Amino acid sequence: MADIRITGRMVNFSRLTFDTNDHDVIRKQLVQMLADTASHGAPVILDSTVKQELIALIQLIISLDLQPMGVIDGILSDQARSIQFPILPADRPLQRIKPTTEQIVEEPIEDDQLTPAKKSRINHITSYHNDMLRTGQCLIQDNGDVILNASMNSGSEVISSGNIYIYGAAQGRVIAGASGDTTARVFCHALNAELISIAGTYCVSEDIPSHIYKKPAHIYLNEQQELVFEALEI
Repeated sequence: MADIRITGRMVNFSRLTFDTNDHDVIRKQLVQMLADTASHGAPVILDSTVKQELIALIQLIISLDLQPMGVIDGILSDQARSIQFPILPADRPLQRIKPTTEQIVEEPIEDDQLTPAKKSRINHITSYHNDMLRTGQCLIQDNGDVILNASMNSGSEVISSGNIYIYGAAQGRVIAGASGDTTARVFCHALNAELISIAGTYCVSEDIPSHIYKKPAHIYLNEQQELVFEALEI
């Protein structure tokens, strides 16, 4: 038996982009942003539009209970190389588009100290998109589900923290449960995706089971965190 095994696993990173090198400002804003999120030990990738001290930035991020995993190739690259810190290639150019419409569900917050205007918070958002998701386009929903009422082309991408429903052909990258939700599911009328991922577990086009390829499909994770592909009767 071999002593080394390679297995496929997609790790979901949050990307932090800094437009300032004032670390007091960065700390204050991040504390506010992370207050209502389950961010304990979350892996993050660092990017910056301004010059700054990378080691000090890494130390700051760690002090906020985040785990820096690398930098985006750019202003921080030379410093990253000098300390042998991972450098990730810059993103491929994708145009992030807005959904046709959104449905927002809010839940009340029980706190007598809050004003009436602040006694609710966004709990779940469903993004609906009625047009074809075209090559080079990306639709992202960080707080809920995505429903595509048309197909998506190859070279497009849909990302959701929850479920994804595609009432057409799924031909691009389909990423559900992007925040780690292992109960997320994917439904589509024709499965021909370049990549399917749920909570980091992924499958590329070549590995999609032949009995489900280009057919209506339901994809979810089983108890072993393996992708399950089921045929849908439509």
